[in-house]
Amino acid sequence: IAWQLLGFVSRRTMVDVTKWPLFSLMEGEELSSIRQACVFGTSANEVIYITHNDDVYVFGLNCSNCLGTGDSQSTILPKKLDFLSGRKVVSLSYGSGPHILLATEEGELFAWGHNGYSQLGNGTTNQGVAPVLVSASLLNKRVTEVACGSHHSLALTNTGEVYAWGYNNCGQVGSGSTANQPTPRRVSNCLQNKVVVSITCGQTSSLAVVENGEVYGWGYNGNGQLGLGNNGNQLTPCRLVGLQGLCVLQVSVLSGYAHSLALTDEGLLYAWGTNTYGQLGTGNKSNQLSPVQIMAEKERIVEIAACHSTHTSAAKTQSGQVYMWGQCRGQSIVLPFLTHFSCTDDVFACFATPSVMWRLLSMEHDDFLTVSQSLKKEFDSPETADLKFSVDGKYIHVHKAVLKIRCEHFRSMFQSHWNEDMKEVIEIDQFTYPVYRSFLEFLYTDNIDLPPEDAIGLLDLATSYCENRLKRLCQHIIKRGITIENAFSLLAAAVRYDAEDLEEFCFKFCVNHLTEVTQTAAFWQIEGNLLKEFISRASRCGAFKN
Repeated sequence: IAWQLLGFVSRRTMVDVTKWPLFSLMEGEELSSIRQACVFGTSANEVIYITHNDDVYVFGLNCSNCLGTGDSQSTILPKKLDFLSGRKVVSLSYGSGPHILLATEEGELFAWGHNGYSQLGNGTTNQGVAPVLVSASLLNKRVTEVACGSHHSLALTNTGEVYAWGYNNCGQVGSGSTANQPTPRRVSNCLQNKVVVSITCGQTSSLAVVENGEVYGWGYNGNGQLGLGNNGNQLTPCRLVGLQGLCVLQVSVLSGYAHSLALTDEGLLYAWGTNTYGQLGTGNKSNQLSPVQIMAEKERIVEIAACHSTHTSAAKTQSGQVYMWGQCRGQSIVLPFLTHFSCTDDVFACFATPSVMWRLLSMEHDDFLTVSQSLKKEFDSPETADLKFSVDGKYIHVHKAVLKIRCEHFRSMFQSHWNEDMKEVIEIDQFTYPVYRSFLEFLYTDNIDLPPEDAIGLLDLATSYCENRLKRLCQHIIKRGITIENAFSLLAAAVRYDAEDLEEFCFKFCVNHLTEVTQTAAFWQIEGNLLKEFISRASRCGAFKN
């Protein structure tokens, strides 16, 4: 899959990187220097990690020169890849050879490792003993995401173009033939005029999500992993009609060895492909040629996890529950099993075979209390606070100096000529307790934790107080919590608070689910002008064409 720089999943939990055995070789000081890491290889015997200084290190078995150190020697001591130092990594992926693809913040693409099928894209079949810039066909292109199959490669550009190369025995390069592709070639056909937002690979298959939520697949389909309703290989991209009418979230289609998962904008989870180990989570071991919904009785799904090295699947719900299924330590778990984990990464550390990472993992360290951690600890602490807010009859204990440092609104408020500067208790009546408490907690932690309905109130506050970062966080929460029932209310709120990005997101959601949205109470309760504007804009987008 494409190992994207998605950041740390749960702000409440720290992943213990030593759950992957290779890291137990490292000293505490070395571990604390790691910002991102990936464990890969057919036996999880190789590691690449990036430090806080953007230095890149590798260690492990070095199969097929996949460490990129310039030689074929194994090493248990981390070696620095000087050529990549200082380049910020935005996407990383590996194939089974193994070979490595790495994209930088500047849009450059580097490759090294196994190259028997030209999967490094340099036009040869010589092993890549060190990282080399992939430039053929990609000059003046900015690569934002990479994905590796077993011996083929994909790259996504910032303009939504997909390039593919390498092994093509089943059409996984999407060129219309089964001839291997030695250099990057644009995947066109029915993707020619589409803007692709996400890519992923199975062992010998490829999938892409386009900006309107449609999913396209090509390559090997013997077990139905393309979800096309049949098991015939596909030499060019073909749309998954089984997901028609659903809007798949950006970066929410993932491939296992020969199965696939998709997460929709409503938090619904679909699975298809091979099911030998129960990796589809359907309760049996029958393959599925078309997408089927699973975990329908569970709460909203917010994250899914899979990678082409394993037959393991995982998902995380909105409340933070983590489920796993498929091949887990040799056992076949055919229904999603609730774990005690707090992140999907732990599933792959403890139960996947091999014990790889399903994405480029970002680390947090908890060896001591940093300034930010200390501030978080003292929020709403009566022992150290020098000011109280009274909201809905409840007190929130804060520190005047922190508020002045963190918020221009309070810096202005706590001046000698303002009455509030002399008060020990300040009454708040224009916002609810959950909203105002979340705002104050944000000033201490940089995070918010609210349901989307309350996030609308916080968006109102953020707009009033000119807190732009808080506005963006609110918009993110609202996007993750959008449903058919609340979509039009959220659209109205986005318009009211001048949140253009959120407005565009909600508008697209409403258009993608137009029939259902127009039958909700929220739609008919909206004032006339907004309703007229929506209908006019939707019409211009072709929403009412047959």
